[in-house]
Amino acid sequence: MSQSSVEHSTFTIEREYPHPPAKVFQGFADPVKKRRWFAEGEGFIVDSFEMDFTVGGKETCCFRAQGGPVAGQACRNDTWFLDIVADRRIVTAYNMTLGENRISSSLSTVELVAVGDKTLLKFTEQGAFYEGADGGDIRKQGWEFLLQRLAQDLGG
Repeated sequence: MSQSSVEHSTFTIEREYPHPPAKVFQGFADPVKKRRWFAEGEGFIVDSFEMDFTVGGKETCCFRAQGGPVAGQACRNDTWFLDIVADRRIVTAYNMTLGENRISSSLSTVELVAVGDKTLLKFTEQGAFYEGADGGDIRKQGWEFLLQRLAQDLGG
């Protein structure tokens, strides 16, 4: 019997934002804001970004890194919105492709909890990482970086 070609990983990240849940939710719901913290940034070229933030809607993002081991290769996220509760919850399923190779499929949940005038964001991902994929630890680091960019975009 051969070794499994899929690595499974689950992780949770908790982060507090000095804003009410409605403002943090808008960082995910507004296509202009989401593109800014999720896809744009120094060292990246965004080829396309489209978002239909409705249950059953789809978000597609295609970008390339200018440097590093995968420089120039297109990275594509195809995301489907499975559940949206305004200011409280977003559940998505997404595939990530690098070049012509699908590298992962994931189920992600964003939970927003009011803590006074702040928000506790709980991000949980359950992923299947295929041959040559980044794996759970690197994906978690990637999401920590993205959630930091969201904080900067929100102003705190």
